[in-house]
Formats: sequence, structure tokens, C-alpha cells
Amino acid sequence: MMKTLTVTLEDRSYPIYIGSGLLSRTKLLAQHIQNKEVCIVTNTTVSPLYLKKLTASLADNFHCEVVVLPDGEQYKSLTELNQIFDQLLRSQFSRQVTLIALGGGVIGDMTGFAAACYQRGVPFIQIPTTLLSQVDSSVGGKTAVNHALGKNMIGAFYQPECVIADTNTLNTLDDRQLSSGLAEVIKYGLINDFIFFEWLEKNIEKLRSRDENLLAEAIERSCNNKAIIVAKDEREQGVRALLNLGHTFGHAIETGMGYGEVLHGEAIAIGMMMAVDLSLRLRWLSAPDAERIKQLFVAAGLPVEVPSEMSETDFMSLMAVDKKVQDGVIRLVLLKGIGQAVLSDDYGASLLSETLTHYTNHSK
Repeated sequence: MMKTLTVTLEDRSYPIYIGSGLLSRTKLLAQHIQNKEVCIVTNTTVSPLYLKKLTASLADNFHCEVVVLPDGEQYKSLTELNQIFDQLLRSQFSRQVTLIALGGGVIGDMTGFAAACYQRGVPFIQIPTTLLSQVDSSVGGKTAVNHALGKNMIGAFYQPECVIADTNTLNTLDDRQLSSGLAEVIKYGLINDFIFFEWLEKNIEKLRSRDENLLAEAIERSCNNKAIIVAKDEREQGVRALLNLGHTFGHAIETGMGYGEVLHGEAIAIGMMMAVDLSLRLRWLSAPDAERIKQLFVAAGLPVEVPSEMSETDFMSLMAVDKKVQDGVIRLVLLKGIGQAVLSDDYGASLLSETLTHYTNHSK
């Protein structure tokens, strides 16, 4: 059974398809490819699993080329991005080409950014193959690559033609990657959907056991939450910033540890716990709620402690290079309750320092 959601953005609106076996539904994909030129971007992990099935569905009707990139966050760079441009130019693809991202968040971000840049913009389609990319990065049009000094600092807002989330691809996802995706699922419950948070508490073990129906429901509810927010604030001038709960702390961990050492969802889970701690110190969040959040992350198989290599100084220097910094002040997404996120710079430097000291005091 396929579910269809819509990201409503006037003439840039597009569907999100969620269901099993969608990679084999040739007409579903073909209806979103306007011309005959196609370039699939994937990686060395995903290509042996799903590339043949995808190319077979396109072979009769499209001129299709493939770019296979190395797998890992450490390769989400301008250097690897150029491999996509090299293939597009070698193939003499025109402005009519459609790029297809077949992979997780890294592939989706890089393909989308390449599509935004090539000949000043060509269509692209997201086919996310990880839980994290299906519930978060494939939806909303954020595309980017990393820089040694900051994560996702070079990019563009650029919406796909559609998102095709085939839940069967989760069958080949390892347990660590599945848990990483659950971090972004939990985020939606924390920022604006308390009922979903309660549902996750009830079903987290079954989700980790890959209950097909529950995973599909979690993906649908997550995407619906994000689609509503993106429709209100496509370019993150207001409410969309709430989707970054834990990300300022988490991106500092990813950058400081070296891209790929800590998975994105793992870093964001730790970052969300740091936001919880600061919210608790502000007396915006109760201690029982803070513990409840922590226990859900633990039950999801996610870390809740900062890597021992990270210091308070590391955090402050890396957090200063963040897209939410305004006039030298770091704006943070914090909680006034489960399901009640706010964007604030009114937290006090001393309380932020207390949170950072607490989490980087590795002898505690």
C-alpha cells in the first residue's frame, strides 16, 4: 500500500510517495522525468543493492548515466561534487537532464546541490534509502556539502520533483544506521507533536525490530510534520528553524570528530540531549520530562554522551560557525516542554557554559 503526501509550495509543490516495492514501479518514477536524459547518483554501498533495479526500470525509455561516489559523510565535499559535474559534462547533458539521488542523506544533499548548480538549475528526484533520509533530509529542499570548518555551510534551497521512499530499502540497513534515523523521527515528537512522542515511547522496540507497518507509519508521520513546516517557511526564516533542534550542538560534534566518525543521527541525539539539559537549567523543562526524553533515546539505541575528545572550547569555536548565528549570537532551539520547541538567544552565556561543562566533564 502506498501513501502519498504533498509538500505544498505553490508551483514548486511535489509529492512524497511512501510504500514497499516502489523502486519497481516504473510508471511512478517515469511520470516525474520530463525528458530523456537521466543521471543517477549513488554510492558504493547502495549501488550493488538497488542500482540495477533502478536502471532496468529506466533503460527502455531514457538515456541513463550513473555516478557512483564513495560512501560516507567524509566524502560530502566539493571534491566529490565535481565527479557529478564531470559526468554531466562528459555526457553533454543539457538543461533537460533529470538527476536522481539513490542513497542516503549524503547522496541526496550532493545530488540536489549539483542539480541546483548545473546550468543554473535542472530537475532532480530523491529516492532515499535510509531511514534518516526518508524522514528528514530528502524532504524540504535543503542541499549542501560540508567544509572542513563547518557542516552544510555550502549549499542551496532547491526542491525535488518528488520523493520516492521505498520502505523495502530499510531491510538492508544496519542496526546502527536504523537507530541514527530514529533520532530524526524522535525530533518531530519533541518539537511539535507530543502525541507522536507518546506513540514512539510505546513502539520504539518494535521500530528497532523493523516492524514494517510501524516503520511506514513513523515515516509518514515524520514527513507530514516536516511538510507542514516547510510549506509555512521554505527558506528557514522562521518556524522551519525549529527542525534544527540539537543540530547546533550535533554539527559541532560531527565537525570536531571528523565527518563520518559519529553518524549524523547519533550526533543529533547527543545534541538534543544537550538542548534538553540547557532547557532544564532554564527551568523551561521539568526534570521528569528530561529523563523521559533521555530514556527514549537510549531505547532507540542512541548515544546520549559527548565523545571524550570534545572540549567546551571545541564546542564554542565550532558552534560559532553555524547558520543560526546572528550578529555574533548563537540562536538555539530549546524546549519549553515535550512537543514545544522555541528558537531563542535568551538563554544566558553562563547557563550555556554550564551545559557544555557538564557534557565535556568526562570524569563525571
